[in-house]
Amino acid sequence: MHQNPVPEANLTTPDLGPVARQVGLLLSGVTDDRLAAPTPCPEYAVRDLLQHLLGLTAAFRAAADKEFGPATATPPGSAPPAPLYDDWRRRLDRQLDELVTAWRRPAAWEGDTQAGGVTFPAADAGRVALNELLIHGWDLARATGQRYAPDEASLRVSIDLMTPAEGDPEREAGPMFGPVVYVPDDAPALDRAVGLSGRSPSWQPDPGAGGRAR
Repeated sequence: MHQNPVPEANLTTPDLGPVARQVGLLLSGVTDDRLAAPTPCPEYAVRDLLQHLLGLTAAFRAAADKEFGPATATPPGSAPPAPLYDDWRRRLDRQLDELVTAWRRPAAWEGDTQAGGVTFPAADAGRVALNELLIHGWDLARATGQRYAPDEASLRVSIDLMTPAEGDPEREAGPMFGPVVYVPDDAPALDRAVGLSGRSPSWQPDPGAGGRAR
């Protein structure tokens, strides 16, 4: 991923650049022999997770630019994953850049937008995009045995976004994020974000166990 110029500090809109860079650093470490390996997403092998990242970076870039169409109108998981492009590293690296650039435009955070077939405030969509990158970046790093260290500001956005509302501690499972996994309050911020997403921070790839935590 290329280094995008960082805009002046903005107290109300997060910057997707730092977490996108972390995801981009993982790409060269995903070898072809790992594409069939399990991930913390039970339905996804590594190649499916990469295809999902390609789809979500394109969709949320379109959402930032208010370019509504199939990319923003299609609910996640409504179709089987498409075959992974041979040049997926180059494509995903480029799309990460485009996503960051799009969400650095102030207009991206204004009004309503669409993603996953849902219309909602653009300010929420930008945070969802950041959270998707952060959590699926952890999925990819853990599945391929790589170091992953998202920045504290991005972790705060994800934790705030995923913390269940008072009175709703048993959040229902979604297509990607399952019920909250308990993590101590004094655990590292990344572990707390992972637990809020319905994953166990102790998950390790174990083909014999179907990719479940061990």
